[in-house]
Amino acid sequence: MLDRYAVIGNPIGHSKSPVSHREFARQTGQEMEYDRILGSTDGFTRDAGRFFDQGGLGLNVTVPFKEQAWQYADELSPRAQHARAVNTLIKMTDGRIRGDNTDGVGLIRDLDENHGLNLRGTHILLLGAGGAARGVLKALLETDPAALVISNRTASKAQELANHAEGLGPVSGCGLDALHGSKFDLIINATSAGLDGRLPEIPKNCLVAGGCTYDMFYGSDPTPFCRWGEAHGAGTILDGLGMLVEQAAESFFLWRGVRPNTGPVIDSLRHTALRKT
Repeated sequence: MLDRYAVIGNPIGHSKSPVSHREFARQTGQEMEYDRILGSTDGFTRDAGRFFDQGGLGLNVTVPFKEQAWQYADELSPRAQHARAVNTLIKMTDGRIRGDNTDGVGLIRDLDENHGLNLRGTHILLLGAGGAARGVLKALLETDPAALVISNRTASKAQELANHAEGLGPVSGCGLDALHGSKFDLIINATSAGLDGRLPEIPKNCLVAGGCTYDMFYGSDPTPFCRWGEAHGAGTILDGLGMLVEQAAESFFLWRGVRPNTGPVIDSLRHTALRKT
């Protein structure tokens, strides 16, 4: 019987995680299978427990279950503890479940290794204060930026998240209306606003000329936030496909102890998306 892994979420049919992990397994000669699980919105603990009880060894966790997975795990990695969200569950040899969060390392590897962006000394704007922002905040501060501002429609949520990261680096939180007059080298969209065509209401002049915009979401067409970057003078415009593959590769490493080559997988997924347009 093959070792079993899966991704759980709701919805889940769109997930590219099975494609990534099957290619990782092929590259590295790992004997395993990887499936999708449509989780019940009110039954994550039951669904995850059934998977592990039936011999499953690892789960990737996506929307809307990352906070529930954080509560479900028997123990947490330091980065999961800080994020208060889990996207990777690992069944340990003693049967307990360990929770980890690979979103931050996935983002930084995409920015640094795939696109050559050194964030040291830069000014970063992180849009959103939910689970997506929490998952990457610690990793962003570890790059030694000059300043990182978290901005959210509800200012108190941004300030609360900044307070949670106090001591990790130069971080502050504010509402969107407080951004007027500020300039950033990198703006990261960690809100889900673009999924329905909306955008965070940020000042049009807050990106430095030739700066970078990064949308943590992705699609076959440029996302609304990517189009915003193009319209406002961004020199580098990126979506979250590379982050998706990089965080998956970190999960694969946690499960199997080998690190796959992500470049061919990113290229394949990108080309597949382009062929469908």
